[in-house]
Amino acid sequence: MPEIWLNYGQNEVALDIQAENLDERMSADSQILEDLKLDEKLQGIDLSKPIEIALLNYTDSVQQVLGKIFEKCKEKSFSKPKILAEKRMMPIIKSNNSEDVAINEFNNDEISDSNLTFLAEMEFDGLFGFETIATRLLKRFGKSQMLDAFNKRTGDTPNSGKETQNVEIARKFVDNFEISSIETVANSKGISDISVGHPKDSISLTKSFATSCVKTVERQRTMIVSTGKNASNQTLYTSLNSVWNCHEGVKNQGLVILLGECLNGIGSESFQQFIDDRLTIERIKNATKYVNGMENLLYLSEIQKRFQIGLVSILPEVYVKKLGMIPIGGVKKSMDYILKNQSQRQKVQVIEDGARILLRQK
Repeated sequence: MPEIWLNYGQNEVALDIQAENLDERMSADSQILEDLKLDEKLQGIDLSKPIEIALLNYTDSVQQVLGKIFEKCKEKSFSKPKILAEKRMMPIIKSNNSEDVAINEFNNDEISDSNLTFLAEMEFDGLFGFETIATRLLKRFGKSQMLDAFNKRTGDTPNSGKETQNVEIARKFVDNFEISSIETVANSKGISDISVGHPKDSISLTKSFATSCVKTVERQRTMIVSTGKNASNQTLYTSLNSVWNCHEGVKNQGLVILLGECLNGIGSESFQQFIDDRLTIERIKNATKYVNGMENLLYLSEIQKRFQIGLVSILPEVYVKKLGMIPIGGVKKSMDYILKNQSQRQKVQVIEDGARILLRQK
């Protein structure tokens, strides 16, 4: 029996699968930056002046960059930058850094402070193609422009890893602010590329990121998808991006089982409104106001016309069922469900790093 460990929240869980049921294991495998090259790219950060680093997500690559910055501060006898993060991130950040690092909640209502440097790992996004620092800031601080971006979408299914016109809305939005950014491209082995400068410029990383993550496959009937990292499955909203990345590789009438712990809940106002019967798919398609996450709710509705989605999470079953998904009570039960409802000989494709892989049909 193959031993396969998959990310689920802050833990790794074992998938028990017989060799005859395993079709293929897939994960991202881009080349990693050498340490000297990474140090060279980080030279662009002026640590002699006071800066505050705002973390927009928290991954191994983000912590690696922080570690490098703190080392440079120690070498030059500079004060360590203050770290700003969402309240839910703060405990794990504190556990991975020394007590002399000031870590405070990031609750700014605006981003006009020139001392701010935003740090994040790039991911994929169904609406913009890529989740960059620019798109993250637009979603958080530019709700009126988000409606424009939503209305410029290409169809009602996700465009993860593809160039889209509406990314220019994000670029123009951040261009209005004198802020800095550090954006990484990474996989489970480390950082493969990095951009230091203004957030409008880090969008240039998207082409190499997509190229390194594409896997061309024959369409499969059944998949088990892990996001590959805790930062990508803390909420349902972020977890579903791993399904968007893989949806082109799934056969019609197929099944995708997503491992998304969702420790921080739904993560989207539109999902909550839908569950509470305060929002419909028809209203989303004709929206006159942007509600956080409504593009993912639309994608979920359209994709479920092609295949079923099962979810291993800690979310209440009533929420999962209301969204049309199948609640599954654990990784072991995922295989039990597949063998019972498909066949004892069903082949399963296992995606180990769903947040950093793109499946394209042959």
